[in-house]
Amino acid sequence: MTTITTGELRELFLFESLSQGQLDWLAEHGVVQDHPEGAEVCTQGEPAEFFFVLLDGEICLLQAVSGHTLEVTRSDRPGVYGGAVQAYIAELDKYAHTIRAVRPSRLLALPARPFGNAVREWFPMATHLLEGLFVGSTNARRVVDQRERLTALGTITAGLTHELNNPAAAASRAADELGGHLVEARRRLSRLASDGVDCDRLKDLVELQERFVDRARAGGGAERSPLRVSEAEDELGDWLEEHGVEDAWDLAPAMVAAGFGPDDAQAVVDVVGEETAAPAMRWLAEVLEITQLQGEISEATGRITALLDSARQYSQLDRAPHQRADLRRLLDSTLTMLKRKVPEGVRVVTDYDPDLPEVPVYAAELNQVWTNLVVNALEAMGGTGTLTVRAFRDRDQAVVEVADTGPGIPEENLPRIFTPFFTTKPVGQGTGLGLDISWRIVVNRHGGDLSVESRPGDTRFRVALPLTEAPEREG
Repeated sequence: MTTITTGELRELFLFESLSQGQLDWLAEHGVVQDHPEGAEVCTQGEPAEFFFVLLDGEICLLQAVSGHTLEVTRSDRPGVYGGAVQAYIAELDKYAHTIRAVRPSRLLALPARPFGNAVREWFPMATHLLEGLFVGSTNARRVVDQRERLTALGTITAGLTHELNNPAAAASRAADELGGHLVEARRRLSRLASDGVDCDRLKDLVELQERFVDRARAGGGAERSPLRVSEAEDELGDWLEEHGVEDAWDLAPAMVAAGFGPDDAQAVVDVVGEETAAPAMRWLAEVLEITQLQGEISEATGRITALLDSARQYSQLDRAPHQRADLRRLLDSTLTMLKRKVPEGVRVVTDYDPDLPEVPVYAAELNQVWTNLVVNALEAMGGTGTLTVRAFRDRDQAVVEVADTGPGIPEENLPRIFTPFFTTKPVGQGTGLGLDISWRIVVNRHGGDLSVESRPGDTRFRVALPLTEAPEREG
């Protein structure tokens, strides 16, 4: 270690405007360190004891993120600095990054606490302004970050409520109708007995009805076109009318929907006889209607269950914060939650690699990333276009792409797209933190990468996540 002259200090852009007394202080308190190629000048996470200034050579700044080391920047310009860069506006803590010598380098090391005190004394107003900027932006970022999360939660809640309303209303309506049909079916069966249909024929009729019900539950009449259905209703209605069944044309649609036809009607006549065919048909129509209502209730409650499962997948409230997860299920749950926000003019396409392995992730946080990317894509398209969500494997990474056919991102905005508070939306419509939050979740939390490619008609946000657990970071 050696000392430095004030003349050499004045040649550095960082110190060129300082007074002679200030340069004397720096020369007195600073020491020159020589570092060979590959040496670490300071290490992220260790106590921030020195402020370093490059004199000659080349250094790079490294950031450890979830066990992965990322190079933030590198420079060979004398005067660039690192280390305890907040010594003059904050209490000493730990180095926020690692400085590594790319080639043999000389650096000036200034003790952080005395240097911070000196800067506050030399430039009190500038220090107050920098402190206000640092603290203010940090607080603003935290507040707006929370607002972004609450806004996303509100969007999801509104969408889920809307999606749940339809099947819930369908189940409620079907349940109300079911009660009346059950009562009427019992009455009609009782009338058949009172009309003289003996127990053996009633037993045969019930067994026949069970066969029809099983066929209806299996979707007996679901595979026909509207024209074929109309023809089948006409054919059955004519048959029922010819055999004296009242309200034949009211009964025919429900019976046809259950797969019932003239041959089945004739089988009923063969069991109960011509004289009691009409009441038997009306009873059978009630039973088939009950079967359809049960199917509607089952379908509606199944839809509710699926929506709640999607909500549970989205929120991950009942799961461990960090675990291996199927990205395809996470993406599907997000698309389900956002279904209400998809305009009629937008087509949603999913393309998932069926062999994509599970990935170690913070699932709930990743769902926020998918939400931000999908909502941005929908807004960019302005109501028409195609939203494409892909998931596939690229060597040792799992990749998710969210693409839209909107007008694209202007080239001059691409370098700033992940910058906090940067937004192209009108004032009041965007916070500029959605993509910043997404970047931090993908890069800082998962050791992955978030990038964008854009041209008119094809904008793609690409999330790359490591397939293996990140090793524990030292320090």
